[in-house]
Amino acid sequence: MDILAEVLDRVRLGGTLLYHFELGHPWGVALPERPYALFHYLSRGSATFALGPGQERPMTEGDLVVVTRGAPHIFYTDRLTTPLSVVDLDRSRPYSGVIRHGGDGQPSSTMICGNFTMSRPSRGSVMELLPPVLLLKPAADGDWLEAILQRMVSESALERPGQRVALSRLTELLFVEVLRSWIRSLRPGEGGWIGAMADPQIGQALQLIHERPDRPWTLHELGQHVGLGRSTFSARFTRLVGQPMQRYLIARRMADAAFLLESSDEGIAQIATRVGYETAAAFSKLFHRHHGLSPGRFRAARRPDSGRGQGDDGMEAEAVD
Repeated sequence: MDILAEVLDRVRLGGTLLYHFELGHPWGVALPERPYALFHYLSRGSATFALGPGQERPMTEGDLVVVTRGAPHIFYTDRLTTPLSVVDLDRSRPYSGVIRHGGDGQPSSTMICGNFTMSRPSRGSVMELLPPVLLLKPAADGDWLEAILQRMVSESALERPGQRVALSRLTELLFVEVLRSWIRSLRPGEGGWIGAMADPQIGQALQLIHERPDRPWTLHELGQHVGLGRSTFSARFTRLVGQPMQRYLIARRMADAAFLLESSDEGIAQIATRVGYETAAAFSKLFHRHHGLSPGRFRAARRPDSGRGQGDDGMEAEAVD
């Protein structure tokens, strides 16, 4: 099982290209807070990226910055220049060409901006594990970055059937490559469960948990499977993953349950069994504590057309509220 692929597939990763700038010195661009991650690729020139006072970072040609929490930020070549706010741009239409801004003369910089979205975000998701800002420098194999982004630009410039889907797929590919670059930079103990996958023993333990979340795993049993004693395994798991094994197991089960509630018509009792709980009551109580809603109400909120649960499932949904 490719754990990362499974997680990314379940959260329904998507996105699109938002802006393509040609910028003449001096220039500045300001982006307000957004409920999704934003990426910016400086394909030519140089600039300063600032998330806030004292958080300035220089950018050069080929750099890609990802603002994973959608925090407000600016780019500029002269801090005294009043930045163009993207709020002032006409965003009522899809991407419609190059936006020229800044001083007179030939553009000194070009920048491509877009977003990453997750239609099924979850606690402990990939996006939550990433740092607030990722600044990726061109690597020896960095041609993939230019190729993907230039294809996005060309795809956006032409009104062709399937454009929205094509842009979403290209953005998904871009995010996977960004994630791979970040994973390669991690040191032991960084990156939560994503970073821990690289450890031979803990990576194997994570694999077992994801393959059989319904199994009543214990520290002793998992430690035996990966060749570590109970206490050694427990300490190593907590240090590398960032939380104890049992807490991670519960989170995994709750994530699986949420996915099944949203994507299937299985009853709540059946889902409870599939994720490792003998009774729907015990499962529902824990699910409510984890997600803030009973399973029935969670399903109704995510799937308004699904209707109320039937029989015991519907009764259980109400019992824990």
